[in-house]
Amino acid sequence: MMAWNKSNEGDWRQIIYYKLRERNKKEFENISDLLQLHNRLFEQSESLRTENLQLTLQNEKLRQANTELQSQGCGSSGSEGGGASSVVVQALEQKVYKLQEELTDLHRRKGENAQQLVELNQCLQERDKILAVKENKLAEYESDLLILREDLAAKESTIADIQAVNQVLRDEYQTLNLAFTALEDKYRKAQEENRELIDRWMAQKAKDAERLNMENDTVLKKRQMMLEEQLKEAAREPKQVTTDDKFACSPPICLTAVLPAKAYLKYDAHDGEVNSVCFSPQGRILATGGVDRKLKLWDINRLVEPKGLLTGSNAGVTAIDFDAEESLILGASSDFASRVWTVVDHRLRHTLTGHSGKVMAARFLSESAKVVTGSHDRTLKIWDLRSRSCIRTIFAGSSCNDLVPSDSAATTIISGHFDKKIRFWDTRTEQSANEVPLQGKITSLSLSRDGFYLLSCVRDDSLKILDLRKNQVVNTFTGDGFHVGADYTRAAFSPDASYVAAGSGDGTVYIWNVNCGKLERTLREHTACVVACTWHPNGKSLVSCDRAKKVIAWSDF
Repeated sequence: MMAWNKSNEGDWRQIIYYKLRERNKKEFENISDLLQLHNRLFEQSESLRTENLQLTLQNEKLRQANTELQSQGCGSSGSEGGGASSVVVQALEQKVYKLQEELTDLHRRKGENAQQLVELNQCLQERDKILAVKENKLAEYESDLLILREDLAAKESTIADIQAVNQVLRDEYQTLNLAFTALEDKYRKAQEENRELIDRWMAQKAKDAERLNMENDTVLKKRQMMLEEQLKEAAREPKQVTTDDKFACSPPICLTAVLPAKAYLKYDAHDGEVNSVCFSPQGRILATGGVDRKLKLWDINRLVEPKGLLTGSNAGVTAIDFDAEESLILGASSDFASRVWTVVDHRLRHTLTGHSGKVMAARFLSESAKVVTGSHDRTLKIWDLRSRSCIRTIFAGSSCNDLVPSDSAATTIISGHFDKKIRFWDTRTEQSANEVPLQGKITSLSLSRDGFYLLSCVRDDSLKILDLRKNQVVNTFTGDGFHVGADYTRAAFSPDASYVAAGSGDGTVYIWNVNCGKLERTLREHTACVVACTWHPNGKSLVSCDRAKKVIAWSDF
């Protein structure tokens, strides 16, 4: 039989033919001897039947002949022919007897052959049944084989498609790996250059810090000398100060801030959450901004007298600042813009648009014509109000939650960010910023009046004070139950930098002593998360606001 290999798998008729031949060879050869024996027995039985019939006819003829002879023998009495006939009869009888024995033997053999034929027929039927079962199984196997071959062809096609896709992905991976290697080399070189630039910048910054410290010491000495001269003149001769005096716009002098003990004013400032609160430089006006898109002015020295309503914002007001002359007020908004109003007539003068995210911080710089804003779009922008345009964009790399100018000349801007870093930006150059990492997101910044210390509110439920001359943390304030409740919670220095105040998520205002680091007082009147705190410029009172519309003024009386 021809061998079955993969070369003839395609011709299914040939395969079935070979299978049938193989089946016949296995099943027919086992019973071929039996079939031949059956055929021989059948032929022998037929021959014996024919022979039996012949012997029967011959026996009848002999009987007839015997009868005739007997009748002839009886007719002739005592003749010699009678003796001869009796001899013939005896011979014939013996022959008949032998034939009968042979016939009996043939009948016996015929019965045995018939029995063997019946048994062979039964065996043949059983073989036919087994053959039918095997043929059915073979048909089922052939059907399963065809199905499996179809599945195999489909799987081979799928594997080919997957291999093609895998090859494409492998090629793309190799391409991306090459690109990544090139970018990694470029990034490493950029890091080395950046490290060199930072080292050079830090060295220059140290020199600038030393020079700035010398200038600050000189200015401080001059202020003390001027203050001593003014006190001597005031002691020698009384002098009346009018509102037209050149010192009318200078902030009140705070020698010692009081430690608030209780609330003396409590009122609903807005129709919703109060986001920001700020005193004017002279302390005559309190400004509040809320989610109701309004900025309101209050005179809290006269038992909460509303002084003005500033509108124009399309979303909640997030930050407020006055200029040094107390003539302009700046408000940042969640509608991606900042606005400037005049304090006297409450008119909207400028709308500063250009950010692509919420503006969370806004401050006037040294001169009222310049403003800096920080946004969730990860940029700081410096604006010139005279040209009503952005004159510089600083890409900070993280969302800005608050910012302050570091000195009276506004040569450096300090910003606090969502990525847990405080960054320093030089407004005179395009150099990269120095940065100080902390342990949580920065929610607010507050600068002491002498410009030496920076208070930061951190989302790890702590307040930290940085010494700007060293760029390192010198004090950390925490308290049992103190929790910074929002990403824009505002903490504040007292005017003399003796105390720091911040609101907690449970509605408590916490006040710490800067000199000893002790928690001096907790004020409990708010029923919702306290968002912002601010001190009066003379240090005699503290104002806080919360998410439940409330503004509360605290003092020691």
